[in-house]
Amino acid sequence: MRLTVRVIGARNLRAMDFNGFSDPYVKLQVGKQRFKTKVVKMNLNPEWDQEFSFVVADVREVLKLDVYDEDMIGTDDFLGQVRVTLEDLLAAENFSLGTRWYQLLPKAKSDKAVDCGEICLAISLETAGATRSWSDDLATELTGTQKEYSLQSSQSAGASSAALAYEENEATKEDDVNEYFSDGTEIPEDDKCGEVRDPEDRLIPTEISSEAGTSKTEKLDKPSLVDRVYQMFAKKNDDISSTSLTKTEALEEVQQAPAVFEAPLIQTSDICLEITFAELLGSFESRHGQVEMPVNLQGILVNQSYFTSPSDLNNLLFSPDSDFRQTLVQLQGCTDFKTEPWRIDNDGESLKRVISYTTAPSKLVKAVKATEEQSYLKADGKEYSVLLSASTPDVPCGTYFRTEVLFRIMPGPELDSEQQTSHLVISWRMNFLQSTMMKSIIENGARQGLEQNYSQFSDLLSEKINPIDVDDAGSDKEQVLASLQGGQESDWKIAFLYFCNFGVLSSLFVALYIGVHVSLVNSGAVQGLEFPGLDLPDSISEIVMGGLLFLQVQHIFKKIMCFFQAREQKVGDHGVKAQGDGWLLTVALIEGTNLAPVDATGFSDPYVVFTCNGKTKTSSIKFQTLEPQWNDIFEFDAMDDPPSVMNVHVYDFDGPFDEVTSLGHAEINFVKSNLSELADVWIPLQGNLAKSRQSKLHLRIFLNNSKGTGMVTEYLSKMEKEVGKKMTLRSPRTNTAFQELFSLPAEEFLISSFTCYLKRKLPTQGHLFLSPRIIGFYSSMFGRKTKFFFLWEDIEDIQAIPPSLSTWSPSLAITLHRGQ
Repeated sequence: MRLTVRVIGARNLRAMDFNGFSDPYVKLQVGKQRFKTKVVKMNLNPEWDQEFSFVVADVREVLKLDVYDEDMIGTDDFLGQVRVTLEDLLAAENFSLGTRWYQLLPKAKSDKAVDCGEICLAISLETAGATRSWSDDLATELTGTQKEYSLQSSQSAGASSAALAYEENEATKEDDVNEYFSDGTEIPEDDKCGEVRDPEDRLIPTEISSEAGTSKTEKLDKPSLVDRVYQMFAKKNDDISSTSLTKTEALEEVQQAPAVFEAPLIQTSDICLEITFAELLGSFESRHGQVEMPVNLQGILVNQSYFTSPSDLNNLLFSPDSDFRQTLVQLQGCTDFKTEPWRIDNDGESLKRVISYTTAPSKLVKAVKATEEQSYLKADGKEYSVLLSASTPDVPCGTYFRTEVLFRIMPGPELDSEQQTSHLVISWRMNFLQSTMMKSIIENGARQGLEQNYSQFSDLLSEKINPIDVDDAGSDKEQVLASLQGGQESDWKIAFLYFCNFGVLSSLFVALYIGVHVSLVNSGAVQGLEFPGLDLPDSISEIVMGGLLFLQVQHIFKKIMCFFQAREQKVGDHGVKAQGDGWLLTVALIEGTNLAPVDATGFSDPYVVFTCNGKTKTSSIKFQTLEPQWNDIFEFDAMDDPPSVMNVHVYDFDGPFDEVTSLGHAEINFVKSNLSELADVWIPLQGNLAKSRQSKLHLRIFLNNSKGTGMVTEYLSKMEKEVGKKMTLRSPRTNTAFQELFSLPAEEFLISSFTCYLKRKLPTQGHLFLSPRIIGFYSSMFGRKTKFFFLWEDIEDIQAIPPSLSTWSPSLAITLHRGQ
C-alpha cells in the first residue's frame, strides 16, 4: 500500500523568533521513512503545498507530523504535532480523509492550554488488488469460518480443512463481488452464490451476512482476529503445502478480477483530456487569483525581460501545444521524453503535470531516469509561478533529495512603444529529504548542471522571443518618470475641500443667526456685576450657548490655519532634482489603495514620508480620499554608500495643532530585493489600521550609480584610507558566488573575507564576509549549513575581545539594535 500525504499549509502558528515570526517546516515519519518540507521564512501562516509518498506494509503504523521553527543558531524550536493512524484511513470512504485542518498539539500533556495553531493536510491510501476492500472480505470470511469451526478444535485434520475452506471461500467470494468472469461475461443468477465443501463433505456457506459489515469499526477489528485463528490452526498442522497452494491460486484470481473494471477509468481519463489547457488554467485562476507571488529560492539561474506578454510567455513554456520543452530536451541530449496532460487535483486546489525523460550521460554521472512534477502556485492572467520538483532516484543518494526550480513570470518594464513585456526569474534550491554527509558535493554538482542546462534554456528562449537589453531598459527610466505628472491641486479646490463641510457651514449659520439676533435686540439695563461694556450671561442657557460659540470659533480658526499650511505643502518634494555623484535613488509614488478613514467625514488626508540614509522626502497631500493618486517623483541626493533600507510612512494631515495619525508604514530592503522587481511594485503597509484595511502603495523605485564601473575601485580606495590596509578587487566570479551565497542583488560586491568560527557549545568553523552593506557568516560542516547576515545599519556596537585562556584568538561581539 502507498500512503500519500500532501502538506498544504498551516495557520496561527506560535511566534518563536524575536522578530515576532517563525521559520516553520514539517517533519513527516511513517515507520523508518522520514521526509521534510521546505522552510517558509518569517511566516505564521505558511503554505508548503508539498506531497510525499510512503510505502506501508503494516496497517498499525502511525503517521507522525511535527512542525518546527528553523533556527540558524541552536536547536530548532518545536511548534506542534499531529498523529494520524492508518486505521482511520481504512475506515474512511475510498481510503481518503480528504483535505481538512488538524489541530496541532503540544509535546507535553501539561501544555494542553497552549494554542499551537492548525495544519492543513490531504491524506489518502492507495491499495493494490481487488476493488473490494480487504476488510470486507475478511469480515465475511470470519462469518463463514465461525459458523462451522470452533477455536477449541485441536485436531490437525480439522485445522487443515478450515484453512482449505478459508482459501477457497476467499476466491469464491471475490468472484461473487465482481459478478463477472475473466472474459467479461456475466455470471448466471444460479451461480452467484458459491458453495465450497470440506474433505468431510460438509457444506460451507459463503453468502455474506447482513450483519457483517454494518459497522466500519467491526470490519477493522475482524481481520486481525481471522489472522490469529488462521495462524493457530496452521501451527497445529504439520503439512500446510496444500493450503499454501490454494491460497496462491486464490490470490492470483483476486489480482486478475479487477482487470474488467479498468475500462471505465480509461474512458473517464479520455473525457478529462478534452478539457483544454486554457480552460484548466482559467479554473485555477478563479481559485488562486489573490495568492501572493512566492519569493525566489536559493540561487538565481535566469533573470531576463522579454518582448512578450506574461500570458504568452507562460503558454510558450508550459502549454501542451508548445514544442519548446521537447526542443530543449533534445538540445540537451535527453531521450525518452514523455509528458502527461495537465490535471486539476484536490477539487481545484492544484494544477499539476508530470514529465519524465532520460538525462544525457556526463563525465561523472551516467544516463539516468528523471521525473519532473510541475505545479502551478499562482496564476492571475498577469503573474504566473510554477514550481518544478525533479527527482533522480538512480543517481548516488538520489532518494535523499529533490531539485526544485521556481519559475516566476511577471509584467516587465514599461516601454515607450507601449509594447507588452514580461520578466522571467528562475531560481533553484536543493530540498533534502534526509540528511547526508554528501550534501555539499550534491549541491555543487547540481549547481553546475543547472547552470549549464539553463544557459541553453536562455539561448533557446532568446531565439523564440526577443529579450530586452538591460541597458535599453535602464534608459526607459527617464521615459517612465516623464510620463508621470505630479498632481497639484489648486487653492480653490483645497479651500472647497476644507471649508465645504457640515461643521463649517453650521458654524457660519450660527454666526449669521446670532448676528441677526443682535441687530434686532436693544441693549438692556446693566444688572448684577455687569458694567457698561461687559454683558454677562443672565442664565444657564446663555452660558451653554456661549461655550458652543467659542468651540465653533476655535474650529473655524483651526480650519483656516490648516488651509494655509496645506497650501504651502500641497506639492511636497516632488520634482526636486538630486545633487552630486554617487548612488542615486529615485522613487515614484504612483497611488495608494484601501487607506484607513480617520476623519469624521469618513475620509483621510494622506501624505507619504520617505526616509533613506538619514534623508527625508515628503509627498504632496491628497485631501478627503481613501484612494489617492499622487504621481509624485522624489530624487534623493547622491550617496557615497549604497542604501540598505528605505522606510515609508503614511500619515493623515490634521493641521499644526494635532499630532499626526499614522495610516501605515513599510520597509523596503534593497539588499533582499531585486531592483528589477522594485521598478514596479505594490508595497503592503504594516500597522493596525493598514492591516485591517489591507492598504497598499504603488511605487516605482530606481537605484543606480552615476560613477559607473569606477564606483567599486573608488569605494575600495576609500576603505584603504580608513583601515590602513590594501584592499584587493575581487574577481567577477568571486563576487557572483558571494551574491548567490547570500541571495544578494547584483550591485553588492565583496570587500574582504576571513576564516573564523562561531562560538557555540561546539564551535562552528566557517568564513566571515564583509561587503558595503552587510556582514555575513557561512559554514558547512558534516552536511549542516549555517548562514546568516546582518545589515551594518542594524548593528549597534562591535567590541573586540582579546584572547583568553578559553579562547586562544581574538573575538568579536556584535550587538544589534533592539528588535533586530
